[in-house]
Amino acid sequence: MAMNKNMIGNINLESDISAKIIEVANKDWVEYGNAEWANRYPDFLIDLYYGSSTHSAIVNATAEMVAGKSIEVTDTEDLNNLVKIKKFFANINSNENVNDMVKKVAFDYKLQGAFALNIVYNRAKTAISEVYHIPVEKIRSGKPNVMGRVEEYFVSSDWSDLRNNEPVAVPAFNTNDRTSPSQIMYVKSYSPSLDLYGNPDYSSGCNWMLVDSKIAEFHLNSISSGFTGGHFISFANGIPTAQERNQIENNLKKKFSGAENAGKMILSFSDDNTKTPTITPLQQGTQHEQYIALQELMVQNVLTAHRVTSPMLFGIKSENGFGSNANELNDAFEIYLNTVVKPMQEVILKTLSKILSVNNMDLPIEFVQNKPLNSRFDMATLKEVMTQDEIREELGLKALETGEETQEEESEEVQMSKQSQLDSFLSSHGESMEAYDILNEDDSLEESEEFDFELELNNNHIELASVGGAYPNRKSEQDGTSKQKDNNNIYRVRYKYVGNPSPEREFCQKMLSSNKVFRKEDIIKMSTMKVNEGWGLKGADTYSIWKYKGGGACKHSWRRFILVQKGKRPKNSDLVITTTAARSQGFKTKVNEQEVPVAPTDMPNKGFVNK
Repeated sequence: MAMNKNMIGNINLESDISAKIIEVANKDWVEYGNAEWANRYPDFLIDLYYGSSTHSAIVNATAEMVAGKSIEVTDTEDLNNLVKIKKFFANINSNENVNDMVKKVAFDYKLQGAFALNIVYNRAKTAISEVYHIPVEKIRSGKPNVMGRVEEYFVSSDWSDLRNNEPVAVPAFNTNDRTSPSQIMYVKSYSPSLDLYGNPDYSSGCNWMLVDSKIAEFHLNSISSGFTGGHFISFANGIPTAQERNQIENNLKKKFSGAENAGKMILSFSDDNTKTPTITPLQQGTQHEQYIALQELMVQNVLTAHRVTSPMLFGIKSENGFGSNANELNDAFEIYLNTVVKPMQEVILKTLSKILSVNNMDLPIEFVQNKPLNSRFDMATLKEVMTQDEIREELGLKALETGEETQEEESEEVQMSKQSQLDSFLSSHGESMEAYDILNEDDSLEESEEFDFELELNNNHIELASVGGAYPNRKSEQDGTSKQKDNNNIYRVRYKYVGNPSPEREFCQKMLSSNKVFRKEDIIKMSTMKVNEGWGLKGADTYSIWKYKGGGACKHSWRRFILVQKGKRPKNSDLVITTTAARSQGFKTKVNEQEVPVAPTDMPNKGFVNK
């Protein structure tokens, strides 16, 4: 074949990255991939995640939003099932609780458009004993039967190397056929033409995410390869062989490309000036401007593919969409929450409810949502750069009416009075936990002011405990005794002020620095004292410290500790604590039970009551 004397390297600009489902005759599973990533489309999505910084930022933040703070049971009337669900969720498998597992599930669901769970039955196969998360990239669907149902899935740790990682068949989740104690539940959202595998909601923007990674590669190559797209070199002394061309190219790269070779001279020797090599610089005057424009276009298209309402929610700066105003960010968060996050949460909740129903634990569950930050600056900074009305707007409050004033700096006498009352209280109340063993600590979720957790805890103690000595610290009116007469091991319940470690308010500073735990009646007693004046209703000097802590926009809460004398842990204490916690959530009261564990900054109107 004659050699083309005007040879030039060709570049393939075709790009087919859409997912395809292929049934191969000699394989039991259905392949899922594209031209470059044969049967490895989930790996392609992972590669895309690591290659695009914009894309990965959105995936990470969305997964956190979907996972939320926790999953809670909303119906607390059925105490028996409530206790069962809490125990099941606390040990969903041997390594994790339900919140740990849901974080992985949420990440897979956002990145891959699907998630998979390994369902493990007990020995009698009457109930589900454990649930494990399985990375989606390790699973392929078996071929559907005549009814279109998938009866088994195949699991391999590496689908690119099946010789060393042979796929293992695992039956699909089926409550009517529990022959196998281990089954796989594969969950996905509906996607046209993809009835076996999940498809991420951002799939239409995958090309732009590739652009993001290629832009980064271009800039890296521009630094490390000085000749990349910069010069055109033509030799006029004949056409060398393919091997000679490669050798010349490698020699040029080795000598003159790269940041370390900048400024080197190029020498050429020839006995015929008509055959000297020609080096033509390529025009690059506006190339950087083209990439800046492409970068902006790429970011906007990636945001659109993810249905992002405000890039600031994900730490991405952009001149488009919502601004950084707190109200606009909250609006953007609500839109994204309702259009993207909640639909994904509903799918996860339905999956967990299906698992609970197998175990006859049919109670409604819901996510406790994360909330966006309300302000990025402390109050001192805001006072320096914002007007009073702007600060009130930032806090979600109405502007003051004409003639209306806020509370001014307190007089020295008032300061001394407040200090004396708070200091006096802290000197005579509270205690340390050194003399106790901590059995349990939590955020006092849904415990109302009227509920006597300590008395209920002791009354629920049904097992005889080893005899204990006297308690060294003061005894609470709430310190109950077990209904078992011989039981001297009494549970103690104390509460600690926790939250923002660097508060501005004197009340919060002193409560934290005291490092004490308090009885509930002592906390309630503070509500009748002037320990934090001016933060009550209409500027009152007293208010419920149990509910509102340090006042409006306070970022602190009460954390509950269950204590016993050191070395005197009662039998069945876990069951007693779980049962009592369940009853505390089922306790009915006229006040809002959610106010106690919630920091005022997360309450409606940020906990402000001085209207």
